[in-house]
Amino acid sequence: MVERVIATKEALNFLEALQKRYGALLLYQSGGCCDGSAPMCYRDGDFRLGDADILLGTMDETPFYIHKSQYEYWKHTQLVIDVLPGPGPDFSLDSIENRHFITRSRVFTEDEYEQIKKLL
Repeated sequence: MVERVIATKEALNFLEALQKRYGALLLYQSGGCCDGSAPMCYRDGDFRLGDADILLGTMDETPFYIHKSQYEYWKHTQLVIDVLPGPGPDFSLDSIENRHFITRSRVFTEDEYEQIKKLL
């Protein structure tokens, strides 16, 4: 089964370092307000999820969520979480680090998208 969200090795290493420092985390795909469309990183419990938030998957035991309306824009793509140098968005834990998460994407093949649609 194809995954809707995956992470690069660099992103997984960064996530592990943040987990060691802050404990359990969650990632939330920002919808473009304030800090753009960046994955936001929070301590587990510091961000309130709503009924319209969708769990896309987990990365190194860290859940990754996206709002239903934002998912409509991304549903044809696999989100690939990566890391770049420099501080992250202001409200994200990676804002105080020297690197930050970014979202890249890859369009699903027709077969992959058919698999994803069955999960919805």
